[in-house]
Amino acid sequence: MTELVSDLLRDFCWAAGIEDTFIPQVRPGLRRLEEYELTQHYEQWQSDFDLLEETGVRAVRWGIPWYRVQPAPDRWEWGWVDNALTYLVEEKGILPIIDLMHYGTPLWLDNSFLNHSYPDRVAEYAAQAAERYGRLTRYFTPFNEPMVCCSQCGYDGVWPPYLRGDDGYVKIAMAVPRGMQNTVRALKAELPDVQTVQVEAVWHLYTDNPELQERVHLHNERQYLCFDLSLGRVTESHPLWDYLKSYGLTPRKLDELQANAVTYDYFGANYYPWSAGPAAVRRRTPGLYRRAVHISGLTLAGRLQEIYRRYQIPVMVTETSSLGSHEQRGTWMDETIQAVRQCREQGIPVVGYTWFPVITMVDWKYRTGRRPVKDYLIHLGLFDAEFDAGGVLSRRRTPLVERYRRHQARGMPPVADIQQPVWEATGRS
Repeated sequence: MTELVSDLLRDFCWAAGIEDTFIPQVRPGLRRLEEYELTQHYEQWQSDFDLLEETGVRAVRWGIPWYRVQPAPDRWEWGWVDNALTYLVEEKGILPIIDLMHYGTPLWLDNSFLNHSYPDRVAEYAAQAAERYGRLTRYFTPFNEPMVCCSQCGYDGVWPPYLRGDDGYVKIAMAVPRGMQNTVRALKAELPDVQTVQVEAVWHLYTDNPELQERVHLHNERQYLCFDLSLGRVTESHPLWDYLKSYGLTPRKLDELQANAVTYDYFGANYYPWSAGPAAVRRRTPGLYRRAVHISGLTLAGRLQEIYRRYQIPVMVTETSSLGSHEQRGTWMDETIQAVRQCREQGIPVVGYTWFPVITMVDWKYRTGRRPVKDYLIHLGLFDAEFDAGGVLSRRRTPLVERYRRHQARGMPPVADIQQPVWEATGRS
């Protein structure tokens, strides 16, 4: 088991993921968004892990529901997680890349990320998880998609603490990196050889309209903001410096983030068909959005190149999948895997690929909706799921399982030893 734990991302890792968004807080008009609950993973975890084994993957991105394991500030309840992770690793031989934070905070943590004790509380939780599960894995994600969290919690006001607009967005964007930094420190204190896979949603808007080009550039830069803040890389030369200052960035806050700067072992990139496209201006609320267009999965290569050029650390594709028929999903799989192959042939150390989620999930629109959960099922996975007459969300294998296994059997080329990266050689990114 020690060898299995230590070499997961040494060359290339095929992985899958189980959707694990945890937003347990409710208020009028906003329902509980708890994916393990809605997809019945709490009841079907063992058979779900059996399905994972069928896919042939070596690893799974899987999250701990913090709000459940710490139901009160001074109480811990690890039983369900203990059973699940022990079965996953010791019976199935699949390693977890543990999501410590997939958005949600405990119910007792008033004001969520703005609570003054949040950075210490999340570090305490991370330390407990590392101490408990370090025998099973060395791979942890400190925070999944922090910039998506900033949007949902700070700009759109649908997740706690329900802030809105740029002022709210920056408040969350200044608070979350402090928790990320404390989490990394706590993990390393418990597990000196821990491997951190810090995950972010990556996107790319573009425009031919000269009046929008500056706004599009700033919008694209925002995807890296929490990463940059936690690394201590935000200075007066940062593209978002003026934006941050105008919404409350102070020298004291910046000094604190820079003094506590951390590093990560891997950049986890989440990329979907809706992650890129031409920009348009929202009519009712400020900001930009992506016009609906068809994009090729090969566009993933450009994003992986950009990430590696920017941070010079290995990259893992930590989420990707597509809506549509099995054949449409399969085409996206083929194209994105080909993009990874191209990057490795160009000398970019892309060390893993994750189909996410492996099983049907519930659309986030469920939180603001009124219809029954069955109306919010979205089929992105290798296994589709539908409710049967008894209310059980039954999983069904699709042809994508075998398709994914064939890609794994083909393998990946070694990372080419190229002294001059492709973007320098061609002048393109």
